Order: sequence, then structure tokens, then C-alpha cells
Amino acid sequence: MLAAAGGAVMLTTLAGPRILHNGPGLVIPLAACVPVAVLRRWPLPVLAVATAATGIATAAGGVSLPFGVLLGLAMYFSALTLPRPRSVALAVAVAGVLAATVLYSAFTAANSQVAGEVVQDFVPLAGAWFIADSVVARRRYQAGLAAQADRERAAEVREERVRIAREMHDVVAHALAVITVQAGVGRCLAGRRPAAAGAALESIEAISRTAQDELRVVLGLLRDTDAGTAPLAPAPRLIDVKDLADTVRASGVSVELRMEGTDRQLSPSLELSLYRVMQEALTNVVKHAPGARVAASLTVSGRKARLEVRDDGGPGGGVGGGAPRAGPGAGHGIVGMRERTGAFGGWLVAGPAAGGGFQVTAEVPIEGAAT
Repeated sequence: MLAAAGGAVMLTTLAGPRILHNGPGLVIPLAACVPVAVLRRWPLPVLAVATAATGIATAAGGVSLPFGVLLGLAMYFSALTLPRPRSVALAVAVAGVLAATVLYSAFTAANSQVAGEVVQDFVPLAGAWFIADSVVARRRYQAGLAAQADRERAAEVREERVRIAREMHDVVAHALAVITVQAGVGRCLAGRRPAAAGAALESIEAISRTAQDELRVVLGLLRDTDAGTAPLAPAPRLIDVKDLADTVRASGVSVELRMEGTDRQLSPSLELSLYRVMQEALTNVVKHAPGARVAASLTVSGRKARLEVRDDGGPGGGVGGGAPRAGPGAGHGIVGMRERTGAFGGWLVAGPAAGGGFQVTAEVPIEGAAT
């Protein structure tokens, strides 16, 4: 605004020296600009008053630069509060009023200085509107960036919540399923075979400690203050699948595990996902087909990792044998497995197997996944 006013002064000087000879009379309209800083909460009324005052002064042939500055300030604050189409219409309306007064002054006032009136009326008005329009556009752009950043942060939070929920489900579901089976075995054998009951209790203790360590890792992600100080257990890797199979065998499920190429180093996130898929598949067998025989395989080749877990349905299992399995809409286990494999561009199929039982098959490409 100062630059626009300075330019207007220079143009006014070139247009006609008479306007600069008002002397102390310029102080009064200049002082009228002061309330704008206080009254910018009501820019439209101030603009109306400034337009009327400037129009009257212009019609009388006595326009001065402070009136133009006051008009420009009022237009600036008014344009900030209005949508662009309305601010354009407002600026055109004010310019039309001023144009009418300039024409009236040109034909009626003997001392009219048309060039000076045009400069002092329209330069501050146009400059104020363009500056305000630029400020509004800049604010809108910054608000868009802030909203986009908020959406990205919200998406990251949702993804993190889903990831933590998936980890919690895998850890708790597997541990509780095996503990439940082992507790039932221990209760049945407590009176007749105390040694076997004691072994079941030892297995429950070991599984509980492992689950506790894994839960500490997952919950540590939610505690920023403790994340740097709490001792965290390492995330499960492919090598831990053997221990997982031993844990499931201890629950009474016969597991035949075959692993090929698992000594290859993959990214920790991919190894964790494959481990969790295997864990969830075996946990479903423990929950829905206790006593079943399971054939599990995990093969890592040059371009993909393939996982298969198939059970025979348990005692009396045939086609449709065993307890009903949770479908994709009944629980989160299969959904979680699909999400884990899908995150790496893979696929997973889970459903009843031909000849009875249940089968889970997953395949994940590992191009670029090796460390």
C-alpha cells in the first residue's frame, strides 16, 4: 500500500501541481485513514463511507491523495473478507461510482483536474484489490497445503493403527489359542498324569513369556517417551518359524514343516509378514481343528516366497470336517493375512481343501526385498 501511495504521489505530481498545494488541509483526510486499522472488523461500512467521501470530493474538484489511500485500505480489507466473484463485483461497483464522479467533475467543476482525480482515485483502489486478491490466493494455497498435510498425517495414523492392531491380533490370538489348548490338556491330565500336566503348564509359561515380550514390542510403539529406554525383543524372522511349529506341536497338533531357501536374507518387514501369516494359519488350525495333522511349507526362491498350510480337518475330518472356519467377514485373521501379503504385492487364498480340511496358500514377490 505504501508503494502504491508513493507511485500515486509521483503520478499526481506529473498530472497537476494544484492538488499538492492544499497544504495543511491534507492533514484532515489523512487522519481519516487512522480508524481503518481499528475498524477493519467492519470493512464494508468503512468502504461505503470512503467511497461516498471520495466521490463527493471528486465531484467538487477537490480530491486529495489521502482520500484515495483511505479508499484503497477499505477496499483491501473488504476484499479479504469476500469470495473472489463478490470482491470483483464490489471493486467494479466502487470504480463505477468514482468514474461517474470524475465525469461529473470534468463537465461541471471549473477547477477540475481529471488526470489527477483518476490517478488518486483509481490507482489506490486497483492496487488494493490486486494485493488483497493475491493475499487471499496465498492464504487459500497455504490452507490447502495444511489440509493436505492433515490428511496425510491422518492416513499415516490410520495405517499405523491398523498395523498395530494386526500385530496385536496375531500375537494375542496365537498365544491364547495355544494356551487354551494346553490348559485343557493340563486339566484333563492333572489327576492321572501329573508329569504330563506339568509339561503343559511349562509350555503355557513359555508361550506366555514369549507373547509378553512381543506385546511389549508392539505397545512400545505407542509410548514415545518409553520407546528409547524400554528393552525391546527382536521382531520374529523366518528362522523363528521352526520354534513356532514346535509351539503348535506342543498343543497337540501334528505339524510337518518343510522350509527351503529360508536362509536367504530378506527385509525384516517381509520376514515378519511371512512369519505372521504362518502364525495365523497355524493358530486357526489350533482353534478350529484341534488334533489335526498339518503340512506346512515355506519356500523362498529367486523371485518369490510361497507359503502353504494345509490341515486334514482333525479327528473325523473329511469334506467339511472339523469346526467351521471364520470367513473373511466373520473375523480379522484371514483379512489380516491378506493385508500383509497385499502390502508386498502378493496374494493369499484361504478356504476348504479338496478332500477335507482347510488350506492357506500365499505368494509374495521378493524382487527388491532382499537386504
